[in-house]
Amino acid sequence: MAVLDVPLLFAFHFALALSGVLHLSVSNSTVSARQLSPSFPPTVLPTSRVASLPASAGAPAFVKPSSIHASALSSSFSSPSSSSSTSPSSPSSSAPQAALYQVGSALDAAASHRPAVQIQEAVVDGEFVNGKSVKEWKVERSLYQALHMALAEELARDPNVCVMGEDVGHYGGSYKVTKDFHARFGNYRCMDTPICENTFTGMAIGAAMNGLRPVVEGMNMGFLLLAFNQIANNAGMVRYTSGGAFDVPVVIRGPGGVGKQLGPEHSQRIEAYLMAVPGLKIVACSTPYNARGLLKSAIRENNPVVFFEHVLTYNIKEEIPLLPYTLPLDKAEVARQGTDITVLAYGKLRHVALDAAQHLEQLGLSAEVVDLISLKPLDMESIQTSIKKTGRCIILDESSRTGGIGGEIFTQVMENCADDLLEVPVRLATKDIPTPYAAKLEEATIVTPQDVVNSALWLVSKRGPTPTKA
Repeated sequence: MAVLDVPLLFAFHFALALSGVLHLSVSNSTVSARQLSPSFPPTVLPTSRVASLPASAGAPAFVKPSSIHASALSSSFSSPSSSSSTSPSSPSSSAPQAALYQVGSALDAAASHRPAVQIQEAVVDGEFVNGKSVKEWKVERSLYQALHMALAEELARDPNVCVMGEDVGHYGGSYKVTKDFHARFGNYRCMDTPICENTFTGMAIGAAMNGLRPVVEGMNMGFLLLAFNQIANNAGMVRYTSGGAFDVPVVIRGPGGVGKQLGPEHSQRIEAYLMAVPGLKIVACSTPYNARGLLKSAIRENNPVVFFEHVLTYNIKEEIPLLPYTLPLDKAEVARQGTDITVLAYGKLRHVALDAAQHLEQLGLSAEVVDLISLKPLDMESIQTSIKKTGRCIILDESSRTGGIGGEIFTQVMENCADDLLEVPVRLATKDIPTPYAAKLEEATIVTPQDVVNSALWLVSKRGPTPTKA
């Protein structure tokens, strides 16, 4: 093992360049940082360890704090000359000669009522830093930040990737998923468009046919009904109607679903509309972890992908890997193991199902929650495995009950799992009315955890808990 110096840091440059945490430019006097993710504003890391840095040091490098969370870095920009902290190399310093870098300034510390953060020098042995593999490093991100990381990584990885939509550029997107991309990648790779969904969606499909990989952001997925012709007749069919001459690697993504008093036009659930369009893949993310991995895979997919993000999940937080990763687009995820009943859900309804499962556990019932993720095609293998174990099924659907996506899920469950079912599945969906604006009325139209609990109790009461199978 050896004490890390600047040349050794360069070995990690490419692997961590897509991580979305910090980009550090090292010189003989300062270590300057710029943000690659919306949660980390610019800062400067002063150091006086000039003797330990080679004269040629000037290339980008990356540093990982060994004893603090990355999000604890100073959040205000400060000049190296403004720091009044004692240098680690100063004879009066209480720290060892080669122990610490000072982050921020005394002025910043006084303003925030906390001492300046200190980053320990790391010890590197292959992929291990301070005894921990870089593959195990985690950072806390909300779902919108995870989407930001995925887009930033793919834009940096592939020059053919571009983003277009209303307010995605200088404004940073309606939910800040594309924040600062225009400054980093330019106005042509992060393009603001007029309020004309059919036009910019059609432009993205044409660009995809000619070798680019556009990501279209709908400010609200309901607005993309104005581009239904382009999505259905062009994106979904061009590969077939051209005899395979054209791929259409376009991603159409954005917020949707019933929010908090957004009114009927901003509460559309268009997944059922698109289910009937041949040639499309439909994905619904639900957590920061799967949002990042699925969006990266969707961008690399050569077929058109409609990528649903629920407006109420953007601020959900969890720790995700620091290094880039991808997830399969066609696989469901078992969010919670259970033995008595299977709950099939997607998007925000994953969290409704998990809440209900906690209540059912207190009542002595074990619910297995399966996050479908892929709405088209459905991962019937995972669904069959779960239903074979539990014998009962509840299907949660945020689209309208009549003609909703839950009807197709119900049909496929009956066709493929009839021999394993003890009871006919129960389908819970949004009421067949425009979503009201009034909070109490809005809540009365959507699926709630109590609805799931009541349905589960009713199903199990007919025959009792699932018998243990040998």
